[in-house]
Amino acid sequence: MAGREALPCIGRWMRTATYVDEDNVIRKTRAWLDQITSSVAPRPHLYLDPDRAALLVIDILHYFADPRGRCYLPATKGIVPRIGTLLSAWRDRGGSVVFTQHCHTGSNDLGMLGRFFSDYIREGEKEADIIPALTPLPGESVIKKTTYDAFLNTSLTDLLDDQRVSQVLITGVLTHMCCETTARSAFCRGFEVYVPVDAMATTSEARHLGSLLSMADAVAKMTCVDEVVSLCQGNRS
Repeated sequence: MAGREALPCIGRWMRTATYVDEDNVIRKTRAWLDQITSSVAPRPHLYLDPDRAALLVIDILHYFADPRGRCYLPATKGIVPRIGTLLSAWRDRGGSVVFTQHCHTGSNDLGMLGRFFSDYIREGEKEADIIPALTPLPGESVIKKTTYDAFLNTSLTDLLDDQRVSQVLITGVLTHMCCETTARSAFCRGFEVYVPVDAMATTSEARHLGSLLSMADAVAKMTCVDEVVSLCQGNRS
């Protein structure tokens, strides 16, 4: 099928689709937000405040976001520039930024991922590195993790508490795996969760939209990169 490739790392039945790219991302964003708005409660009492929030960039590694990566997601072509735009505005505002880096030292720390999938990201290999387009700046934290949840067995909660952060803005990959799990974990730890729908990607549009709808219904308020950039520049509608 045109535009789709097998992902051997996560099983012969999972395939990747180029469902979003730089040419259609704005149109797709509007369509996703329209569908979400018509399906879930608006929750106007919840609003993103960049001064109380941390931007989380989840696993934008060579493994997922480099065309030569073993589990390359073509949809990252559409969302990496959006994350870059958001990151620039967030940094200009002086906001807190935290990156995550999923990697394993060996079979000893794979857990269920080692039984569920046929490949893993090895600590120290290039595929475990964050891509150059989104390189962390000096002073920005990089949290290593070994499962979907960026809070589980990491220092992320303590880091956010130390920064007096009460909200998280979650971006990255994969929407329905690490991003959604981290969103639910953040919610259960008392953080308000915000998700720019055009700053996450996964293997297919169905999985992406399904995950967004699930998060919007239960744990997160949806937004988009342009809205967050406007907030960073001091404009709140």
